Parts: sequence; C-alpha cells; structure tokens
Amino acid sequence: MKTILISAILFIVFFFVVRQFIYKPYIWKRAISSKEHQLQEGSFIFSSQRGSNGSQSFTTHYYVFKVIEINGDYVRLSVIRRLSERDKLAEGDFSTTSAHYKQLKKSIKEILITPILTEDLYKGEGPTYMVNDYLVTKYPSLNKSRYYYEDIQKDKKNKPLPTETLELNLYFNLVFSKKEIIENGKLTPWIMNNSLKNAPEIADGLSQKIDLILN
Repeated sequence: MKTILISAILFIVFFFVVRQFIYKPYIWKRAISSKEHQLQEGSFIFSSQRGSNGSQSFTTHYYVFKVIEINGDYVRLSVIRRLSERDKLAEGDFSTTSAHYKQLKKSIKEILITPILTEDLYKGEGPTYMVNDYLVTKYPSLNKSRYYYEDIQKDKKNKPLPTETLELNLYFNLVFSKKEIIENGKLTPWIMNNSLKNAPEIADGLSQKIDLILN
C-alpha cells in the first residue's frame, strides 16, 4: 500500500514537472510564432497577477495592454482603459474585473480603442482620465467608444536611451523585456536600480504571467 502511495506521488510530481517545464513552454513558443499571437507593435497582451487587495488576503488583478513600442529588448506597453464619464468614475485602478477580462479576450479586436497622447489626458476641465470637451473635440472617436490607451508621439519612439537619471526613470515606465515575453511568456519589467547609476536592469522578481497575445 505504501509503495503504491509513493508511486502515485512520484507520478503526480513527474506530471507537474512535465506540464510546467516542457509542455507549457512548448505550447507558448508554438503560439507566439503564429501570426495571430506573435509579439509586434499593436499587439494586445492579456496578463494576470496575484496581489494584495488592501487587507491580509490576496486577489488576482487582470490587465489588458497594447504594445506601443518595441525598441530592441525594450517593449513599451499601455493599459487599455475606459475614460470615466463626467462625475462617474469608471475604474479605480488600471486593472479590470475577471468577467470584463474574459469578455475583452473575445471582443477586443471589434472594439474601437482610441490612442490618446499622455499629455492630452491632463488637458481640459475636470479630473484626469475623465472625458471632457477637449478630449472629444481632439479625439471624436471617443463619442463612439470610451476605450483608450495612452500613446506617445511617433518622433519619441525607437530613440536611444536618455542619459539623464530623471529621464531614465521616466523612460522605464511599463517597459518590459522582449526576450522574457517570447521565451518565457512573462512580463518582466526593466527598471532603474538606484544603486547602479544610469544602469537599467531586468527585475525578474516582479514578473507576471502572460495569458494571451492577440493581434
């Protein structure tokens, strides 16, 4: 009886190891090599991450990103969000609900999503991330859909790294490693290490898993 139990445990462990370290990486690499799921500028990335809900328990946070720049190993993402209506907050943070996340996986390519320059989100009357007359005038597509993502000007993309420390810290905002995305299916951020002057590094401990890349 004891031998059977040990054999069963070993089989479960073996199955888990094969699934995690052989089968899943194989499926991921096969998927990301296909046209529909390969990483490119304009791709949508669906990602989930375990985190604190403000108390002693944990919850899962769901994010949908747009790839807005690929500069060597630096992949810049922007969160897909909805502008809040006047006097009515849409979402408290940049994550979304589980139900909305599942819905977006099915419908994201049919949704009208407006790229808004970051600086424009601070213009016009009212709080940031809320629809106003300035935004709907400059981006009339917002009259049809409140979905948007923050974009940067084309002439600021694919540039060499800035040399000033402050600019470097601003640069590495939602910037992730292309190699980690392709090889490991993870969003692993590039960050500035304050102990190393002007030296960005990959923060493996801050990785979050990718569920899907969709074009």
